[in-house]
Amino acid sequence: MQNRRNALYVLMILSLLIGLFTGRSRFFTLTYLIAGLMIISLFWAWLSVRGIALGRSTRTRRSQVGRIFRESFRVRNVGLLPKLWLEVRDHSDLPGHRASHVVPTLFTRGTYSWDVETTCVVRGEFQLGPLTIISGDPFGFFQTPRRINVTERIIVYPMTVPVNDFILPMGFLSGGDAQRRLTHQITTNATSVRDYVNGDSLNRIHWKSTARTGKLMVKEFELDPLVDIWLFNDFSLDSLAEDPTIQRVGQIGTIIPGSQTIPPSTEEYGVIVAASLAKYFIESERAVGYAAYTPYRQIYQPDRGNRQLTRILQTLAIARSKSTQTIKETLSLETPHFTRGTTLIIITSSLNIEWITEAQILMRRGIRPMCIFIDPSSFEPMSNSDEMRGMLQLAKIPTLVINKNDDLTNALEQRPV
Repeated sequence: MQNRRNALYVLMILSLLIGLFTGRSRFFTLTYLIAGLMIISLFWAWLSVRGIALGRSTRTRRSQVGRIFRESFRVRNVGLLPKLWLEVRDHSDLPGHRASHVVPTLFTRGTYSWDVETTCVVRGEFQLGPLTIISGDPFGFFQTPRRINVTERIIVYPMTVPVNDFILPMGFLSGGDAQRRLTHQITTNATSVRDYVNGDSLNRIHWKSTARTGKLMVKEFELDPLVDIWLFNDFSLDSLAEDPTIQRVGQIGTIIPGSQTIPPSTEEYGVIVAASLAKYFIESERAVGYAAYTPYRQIYQPDRGNRQLTRILQTLAIARSKSTQTIKETLSLETPHFTRGTTLIIITSSLNIEWITEAQILMRRGIRPMCIFIDPSSFEPMSNSDEMRGMLQLAKIPTLVINKNDDLTNALEQRPV
């Protein structure tokens, strides 16, 4: 295109010079024709990216690793001139998302649409857009871009593996003291009745009280007397161990996927383990709490239901092992949140044995710690985890050991040692 314009510029200058030296009008006429053609072409190229309605839509702005993310695009020509061709360039940073497209000729009021399907291969929060529309004149002399700075966010949850049975160690009983806390969920502990309000489900109505009072009455429920389960993720910088072949965006950002398997990083294994256990316990109708420094402090008090699972997955989607707080420091900071009888599942790959002392203090307070140890020596052969394993056994902290390339479903269903 640049060469075409340069050729016309040279021809126009030559025509003008020859006309000046010879005085023949035909060369001036040719010069005017070329100049007029260039002006018309430039104006046409400018108009070609105006009068366009471009929309992008998706059913949800949440997805999960391994799932298909679908997006639809629709272009409509609302101007008077036909659009001979349009190139739509998408600048989304979702890995593998190829939404750029070339739109064929659009006549007045004409529309064109296309769909894009992308397999989500990495967790994180990503940007959809902006878009750039490019078109030109019929002669191919000029191209005009028009940028549409409209963006949306999509969050990709981490992958989860099925957990059929997670064996809590002996002595980790499921029963506990009565919570004496009201809940919007229906449990086996109905404690009182109150007036019906809009939004209450029909299966909460207490028909005997309704018949006696002459107005709708609903039951109030308390939490079941089950001990809380806390998931504690270690995202400290010194706990990170990963294969040297791993590549990240900007060296510290999202892992660039190299295959369909779990990236060989203790960070990714820890995230998947936490997400899978959170899903398992919540589907088992247990109250789950969550604590981590991702590197920002994230604390969710124990709760049930999909809303709690969504909170945990959103946190895990963007979690990175960049916290300067060691696991010992974070445990000592967060111990006030753990009540007596709580089961605390610590997910870590740290070789710093100092946190075991903090865990023993929790045991004396009636809190039951358990460790899921992601062995860093299987990711970095130069490290040695024998001392950590021995100290965990000596401290009598039930431990599950997970190595690189383990089947996480089988590994999580083993009995702790």
